[in-house]
Amino acid sequence: MDTKSIIDTFTKYVIPTPARLPIVIMRGKGAHVWDSDGKEYLDLFSGWGVSTVGYCHPKVTAAIKAQVDKLIHMPNNFYNELQGQLAKVISEKSFSGKCFFCNSGAEANETALKLARKYGHDSGKNEVISMENSFHGRTFGSMTATGQIKYQKDFMPVVPGFSYVPFGDFDALKKAVTSKTCAVIMEPIQGEGGINIASKEYFQNVRALCDEKDVILIFDEVQTGCGRTGKYFAFQYYNVLPDVMTLAKTLGGGFPIGAAIARGKFGDVLQPGNHASTFGGSPLACSAALAVFKAIDDEKMLDNVAKMGAYLMKRLKELKKKYSYVSEVRGVGLMVGMELEKNGPEIVKKCMEKGLIINCTAGKVIRFLPSLAISQKELDEGLSILDSVMGEFAAEG
Repeated sequence: MDTKSIIDTFTKYVIPTPARLPIVIMRGKGAHVWDSDGKEYLDLFSGWGVSTVGYCHPKVTAAIKAQVDKLIHMPNNFYNELQGQLAKVISEKSFSGKCFFCNSGAEANETALKLARKYGHDSGKNEVISMENSFHGRTFGSMTATGQIKYQKDFMPVVPGFSYVPFGDFDALKKAVTSKTCAVIMEPIQGEGGINIASKEYFQNVRALCDEKDVILIFDEVQTGCGRTGKYFAFQYYNVLPDVMTLAKTLGGGFPIGAAIARGKFGDVLQPGNHASTFGGSPLACSAALAVFKAIDDEKMLDNVAKMGAYLMKRLKELKKKYSYVSEVRGVGLMVGMELEKNGPEIVKKCMEKGLIINCTAGKVIRFLPSLAISQKELDEGLSILDSVMGEFAAEG
């Protein structure tokens, strides 16, 4: 089918969420994808940060191919060898805890929220504090935890018992915690909110407050996890342990899988009958995720994140000096945002036309989430396109 036929079929038979670009991607390799017309794109957003180790990484594709011939799915009332192995790897690389597997970040966050409410149930603690400008998913619980009214307004009423405070404002959080608070949920770095970063002192104060008030601290690492920041998990960057951590996007290297990891006593809160996921942690999904960890380790990708992240920040700061409408560059590792005073979406669109995939979030922040294996040559190629596009908009005034 040609591009028009494919798009026409979509328009007729597929519910139109999300908004789609008039491009049909047919294949990908590393940091590059090709559309149905044969045009090549450099992707510095890695499919919303999902293709952690690059599109179709050989270790991931080989693991999936090998597992397909053995066992694709098995109900979770049986033991699953690969699920146990993956839980062990995650636990050893994060904190000693237990894992629940599902299929997405929203599901992982629903798991964490249910765990928190069950933990507080007998003592009447059922309220959750989230952060303004956060993003935790599209299901009712995760959408309610998302501190952005634009995601909630068409689906009111949302789940009761949630409140919001500014990210990074410890005094506001301290005032919001009551005797009914069972959990605080936050992203260590806000992604959809615009690559917003808080201080290490803030996170340490939050940890101490949650300990004092017997409140579960949930870190949503759906976007920051599995090496994105140069550490395996962003909580390691802040040297603060959450009680529950959620993972998804980056975990499967392109294959859908989510997880919630709970440490200590919190790992035993959910018991048989409390929660489940039919497809969660399938042998096929776990084989992909195990291959992602192997690729990161074998190819020393965390070192590359640190090196290329610093290089990306340096080059973007040079663009800030060059173009007066760049207000700030911020990020950790290969999770970087460049805030503009104008033209964010237009710049992204123009870059796409020239073969570069990036993203604009929060209306004005150009977001970069390249593969952890991205090379300096590829960054230079992408930034050259970005520079030329930004120059066109500067010339327009």
